[in-house]
Order: sequence, then C-alpha cells, then structure tokens
Amino acid sequence: QERLVESGGGSVQAGESIRLSCAASGFTTKNVCMGWFRQAPGQSPGKEREGIVSIGHNGVTRYADFTKGRFDISQDKSENILYLNILNLKPEDTGTYYCAAYVAVVCVSWKPRERDFEYWGRGTQVIVSS
Repeated sequence: QERLVESGGGSVQAGESIRLSCAASGFTTKNVCMGWFRQAPGQSPGKEREGIVSIGHNGVTRYADFTKGRFDISQDKSENILYLNILNLKPEDTGTYYCAAYVAVVCVSWKPRERDFEYWGRGTQVIVSS
C-alpha cells in the first residue's frame, strides 16, 4: 500500500532554515511524480492546498512562482526520501506541509496542483515566529 510520511516540521524563528522529509513506501513502480504542498492555518476547506514544487521521476522540477529561490526540493532515491529545504523562513510560511505523489509514465508539465496528486501524507506543521 502506498504511503507517504512527512517529518521535520517544528517551531522556528524567522530567518532560519528548515528541512522537511517525506518517506515514501509501497509504490511498485518508479514512475512516481512527487510534490510538496502547504496549507495555511485556518484556510478555507474548499480551497486547494498551495503547490510549492514538484519533481518528476526524470528529475525535472517545477517551482511555484512564490518560492523565489527560498525553496529547494531534492530526493534520495536509494532511500525513497523526498526533501524540501526552506531558507530564510518567514511568518507567512507557517502552515502544514504535505508530501504528495501520483503515478504516471509522464508527469504533468505544469506547476503542482492538488487535483493532480493522488497520494498524500498527513502533513508536518511548520510554525515561524517573528
């Protein structure tokens, strides 16, 4: 059974950095497209989670415009772990961060959207204090 488990969240001060991890298991194919999303506190239930970055199984990455060089996705394929490094954290980065995935021979060519992803972790919370 496919499973995604995030970790690494916590309370940090503005200006600090953080690395989030996502351990993937249960996928029976290498054609897995993955991404990171976030949801701000109190976000309307009907609003999609905000896509941060996606990475295809060919290594192609697609970043949302707001990331502006502060976010970096990487992966350890040998351990099936996806990472998200966030530099210079800001209070507006506060939220729950989710790892997500879907299986496809070809990953979509646009920036990450919640509706494209099938598998989701339960999220890890990041709180940034000013």
